[in-house]
Amino acid sequence: MKIAIVGPGAIGSTFAFHLSRAGHEVTVVARGARLAWLEKERAIVTTDERRAPVEVSAALDTTTPWDLVLVTVLESQVDAVLPALRQSAARQVMFMFNTFAPLDRLRDAVGAQRFVFGFPAILAELQDGKLKARVIPRSFSAVQLTIVTDPAWAETFSRAGIPTDTQADMHSWLRTHAALVVPVMITADRAHKRGSGLSWTESRQLASGLAEGFEIVRSLGHPVTPSNLAVLGRIPAPVLTLGLWLLSRNPTIVALGGQGPGEARTLIDAMVAAAPARSATLQSLRP
Repeated sequence: MKIAIVGPGAIGSTFAFHLSRAGHEVTVVARGARLAWLEKERAIVTTDERRAPVEVSAALDTTTPWDLVLVTVLESQVDAVLPALRQSAARQVMFMFNTFAPLDRLRDAVGAQRFVFGFPAILAELQDGKLKARVIPRSFSAVQLTIVTDPAWAETFSRAGIPTDTQADMHSWLRTHAALVVPVMITADRAHKRGSGLSWTESRQLASGLAEGFEIVRSLGHPVTPSNLAVLGRIPAPVLTLGLWLLSRNPTIVALGGQGPGEARTLIDAMVAAAPARSATLQSLRP
């Protein structure tokens, strides 16, 4: 199939690598230093020197009838690409990023018949342009697999080496996920900046923020999704506090803090906008 990937950062590059290796015709749409690097290599290159050939472009060709345009930019960057996506002849457009906002605006921009959403279960980073990635395997499905709203693309990604499940209620899933990851993002950001773990008081405040986020999700009429995450609401506050305190001392989590606080801010702002009277703790935690 012909697949365009808009935003070949670590996540987009992981999809480009696997889909190219599976035999699909992949074009990556990049900008800045990433564009220059990819134009030189004409491939996704891993840190262990494996290569997957890709076409490279500075803009999405709106006349090409792509089987899929996969959008892996940050939510704060999506407005810049919506005009091209709206005009594109693509058969389907899949957005893949953290968001708490309603999905209607994106669905309306590309048309309901073309709209797909997904979320990656991938740990990835770029090191001097080269990809280092770990795809969560199906044996870890109790934790989380990559998910999409379309079964056909779940099958395509799975065949390409990215185990993928489907999720019909993506809006509830995304809002639950935002409530879960915001405290983790803030934990990582703070620990990374100071080079040490959080205090018990900070960890307790973040545990309160997590509980508040789940309450916001429920207040907006969404079930906690997937349902097994509802158990977090029954865990005593000191246990949640301990969990975040320990996470702030985990090297992998601390390294994630190097991405900065921007995504956590965007998610908190959306949660506050949706439930201003219920988000006092999250407002106080906003980095």
